[in-house]
Amino acid sequence: MGFVTFGEILLRLTPSERGCKIGSSNYMEMNFAGSESNVASSLGVLGNSVQFVTKLPDNDLGRAASGSLLSYGVTVDNIRFGGNRIGIYFIEVGSSIRPSKVIYDRKDSAISTISDQEFDWSRILADKEWLFISGITPALSKNCALETIKAAETARKLGVKVAFDPNYRRTLWSSSSEARKVYLPILENTDLLLGNYGMLQDVFGYEPKGQDTMEKSLDAIEEAVGLLGVSNIAFTVRDHFSASKNRLSGLLRTDNGEILSGPNYEVTITDRFGTGDSFAAGLLHGLGNQWDAQKSLDFATAAFALKHTIKGDQHTSSEAEINSIMNGNIQGHVLR
Repeated sequence: MGFVTFGEILLRLTPSERGCKIGSSNYMEMNFAGSESNVASSLGVLGNSVQFVTKLPDNDLGRAASGSLLSYGVTVDNIRFGGNRIGIYFIEVGSSIRPSKVIYDRKDSAISTISDQEFDWSRILADKEWLFISGITPALSKNCALETIKAAETARKLGVKVAFDPNYRRTLWSSSSEARKVYLPILENTDLLLGNYGMLQDVFGYEPKGQDTMEKSLDAIEEAVGLLGVSNIAFTVRDHFSASKNRLSGLLRTDNGEILSGPNYEVTITDRFGTGDSFAAGLLHGLGNQWDAQKSLDFATAAFALKHTIKGDQHTSSEAEINSIMNGNIQGHVLR
């Protein structure tokens, strides 16, 4: 048993000096990341059997991206090599009143050129427990959309549970209506929906009711059950005071209609990229290990908060480190 994630891994470039803007930076830090690969690497670090499925260019950058996944314990046997380039994204990390910025350079990347014969999903998913996909990859090309839908449909036929994070990115879709057309057939095969209430606003035009983010998140979860046809839903909850300070929590609606809430954390942010992916990985880790729903949510929420303190997209904290946060050790005392 184990996990499969499917999507694009990109080259991430970030100004190496803290607080430096892209336009004035002479040096960039380089690593590899992407929503689905971030989930895979976190699951790997937590000791799970996980494989990542993608297509990368057959060059040094493609091999380096594959090697980065191996370093986190991720199986890469189903990575295909071909196409002309790796997708790139530039991150300008915000601070205080200055927001973070992302610039994508991923048009015509290797994964966007996939054909309908490149991945044998029946073989890839055989004897697996979970498939994780996001709404980012389907935005890259028509074939990527068809392949993501095919993966979800095959998983359903094989009894593999599907976790789907719509992860709507305005700059990648021509319109929200185009995203809806692709998301709906994926949702028909989804067992666990991940995300936040902003997705319902952006993609489905639903304005959640409530006085604060928690009330709006609770309202959106209940609305999503009928609107999207998924009963198991997990949302991150974020109160955004500035680019440097957030208050965080999580919610999980179970099959029986109960909505559980995770603990609240206030964090000073080192890097907020990949934090939603760490929540997804934490929840899947708990559910995959047959923890009860509350423990799984508490672990996911602690992972979500802890990732904000780590530079880069990858969440490299161990289960013991996340458990320590979950158990209330949040004063940051030196460990000797």
